[in-house]
Amino acid sequence: MVAESTPRRRTGGRSALVLASIRKAVEELIAERGSEAVTIPLVAERAGVNHSSIYRRWGDARTMINDLATYRLDPHRGLPDTGDLRADLTAWAQELINHYGKPVNASLLRGGAAAAGESESDCLRDRRVEAAAFAARQGSNFTGDQVIDRVVSPIIYRVIFLPWTLTEVDARTYVDILCNQSS
Repeated sequence: MVAESTPRRRTGGRSALVLASIRKAVEELIAERGSEAVTIPLVAERAGVNHSSIYRRWGDARTMINDLATYRLDPHRGLPDTGDLRADLTAWAQELINHYGKPVNASLLRGGAAAAGESESDCLRDRRVEAAAFAARQGSNFTGDQVIDRVVSPIIYRVIFLPWTLTEVDARTYVDILCNQSS
């Protein structure tokens, strides 16, 4: 009789360490050189991994940056949910402002958007899901697209084109515009 074996699940180990070193290398290189100058051979050298491992996982630098930009703002994190929709939206918008106020996160966003080309970036897709979740809550009088247009878009515009003005942004202003125009 042949003993059956159950396949062992990998819980991270070496692959998790490799991924962490790649993420760190990408972030450092973007901070130093900008996303346009990041190449897979540079990342491989900085991370101490074989470039074929990176090519096998992502295919090209733009796809890698887009994926890592999404990783920085975990789409599986919990959204604010206090029962006060306006306060929750404001906390979420402030989270976006704080997140993209960090230069490396802003660079990853720009690189991810450039990598997406004419397609929807992973980051935008994740924000759409979050916006739709807010729009589906009781008491909402707006759509997910309206959340994107009136709350997310002005923040992202500043991140991409006017990053030095991000500190001037008051998340409540965008949420008030959304809630007042949707009434």
